[in-house]
Amino acid sequence: EPDMEVVALCDVYEPFLSRDFGQVAQRYKDELGERIPRLGETFAKPPKLYKDYRRLLEDKDIDAVCVATPDHWHALIAIDAMKAGKDVYCEKPLTAVLAEGRRMVQVQQETGRVVAVGLNRRGNPAYRKLAEELHGGKLGNLCIAHAARISNLAPDGIGKQQPAEPPPGFDWDMWLGPRAFRPYRYNITPYKFRWYGDFSSQMGNWGVHYMDAIRWMMQEKAPCAVSAHGSKFLDHDADIMDTMSVTFEFKSGRLITFDMLESCGGPIFPYGEIEIRGAKGVAYADERGYKLIPSSPGQFQTWKRQIEPAEYSVKEKALPDGSSSVSTGGLIRDFLDCVKTRKQPLCPLEEGHRSTSFAHLANIAVKVRQRLEWDAERERFTNCDKANELLSYEYRAPWKLG
Repeated sequence: EPDMEVVALCDVYEPFLSRDFGQVAQRYKDELGERIPRLGETFAKPPKLYKDYRRLLEDKDIDAVCVATPDHWHALIAIDAMKAGKDVYCEKPLTAVLAEGRRMVQVQQETGRVVAVGLNRRGNPAYRKLAEELHGGKLGNLCIAHAARISNLAPDGIGKQQPAEPPPGFDWDMWLGPRAFRPYRYNITPYKFRWYGDFSSQMGNWGVHYMDAIRWMMQEKAPCAVSAHGSKFLDHDADIMDTMSVTFEFKSGRLITFDMLESCGGPIFPYGEIEIRGAKGVAYADERGYKLIPSSPGQFQTWKRQIEPAEYSVKEKALPDGSSSVSTGGLIRDFLDCVKTRKQPLCPLEEGHRSTSFAHLANIAVKVRQRLEWDAERERFTNCDKANELLSYEYRAPWKLG
């Protein structure tokens, strides 16, 4: 963006820090391809380079930071940044465990910093227009919503690999940070950490996007209960489920269901990535646009249809994965504006925390294998002590939640 300057960079891998693609380990390039950034950017001024984020936060020239680390680092860095007087743009999922999100909200209230969360559908014009339609009652009473992440990884998933030394210039101990020590493996990082419960989850990686969009459309804050079922069909090093189905219940009576499907494939909707059903029709949406389809009358009804079909498309070229760059671009532009005006971002911290909580509740429910009742005000389960133990974890010294 033209009105900001990249003052500093920080990374635990030297080629990423120096932005030198030629120095990146060839194994990373061979095994991850386009998942490795091309690097080589040009800057108006050479940025300062830091290997320890704490030194970066001491830099008085920095007004705001972007936390784009692996998920288990988000909360600790963002809290330290707020306490250092920096505004924060934090990538999703906001946290590694639910308790971190509430602490982040508390620190923001204490420090008065601007914090935006990278749940990018909040910045998308199609979703913003659909929210107006649904909040205005276009589909009548909204009853149930469904989303799914489908990415068939059969048969090998992320593969099986032996422990190894990390490539030169990689600070593995710092990468692990607050999580328990484990030997380095090339199918943990970069990127594949998302299949290990200590560092992330696919419910967190993808589910939070859909849950955020749906609860925004349905104007729901938090569920009152959650149940989940899961299986692991793939024989690989990941320790999370590759097939998972979750149901969230709300006091309003509404339901949201989400499926995580990595052991099978095929389409699930006629259009889009989410489905929201109301009394008068159904909405299908993604970052490219949305479609409203009228409901047909059921038994004993005399009406023909209660809404007309409608469609809206984002007027921008789609990215290779079918998404729209206007989503993230809109959030980033909004964040920079909020740094200046001190207004609330499109996706403020409390909203980001509530949406990320859905992922944590789902992951906990599938671990304890029972329907869990949730007190959204106290942010505690009311019927399972074992589940409450999973709301936080013990950080490896010297790290702690600020």
